[in-house]
Amino acid sequence: MSNEPEVNAKPFEYALSLIGGKWKLNILFWLWKREVMRYGEIKRVLDGITHKMLSNQLKELQADDLIIRHEYPQVPPKVEYYLSERGKTLMPILNTLCLWGLEHIDD
Repeated sequence: MSNEPEVNAKPFEYALSLIGGKWKLNILFWLWKREVMRYGEIKRVLDGITHKMLSNQLKELQADDLIIRHEYPQVPPKVEYYLSERGKTLMPILNTLCLWGLEHIDD
């Protein structure tokens, strides 16, 4: 038996399950910087994302209460996305990640 303390990885795994993957942090980043974006705007800033992938990632972020999808009752339909209050609580972490990247970008 080892004398090492037990590591509870569940909180880390849970957090990664919400933001893991290639696109979710990118989507959260742009909604943080732009505050409100339409689907087409998000697709334009995420070079290389497919329609299906963007649609799925937005649905997952919405289901996890990290973003809000607001559909206006008009024709043609207008849909906007923005960070939820829960999603905003991730922004200090994103900011720290950005600061780390700034500090090490020229390494």
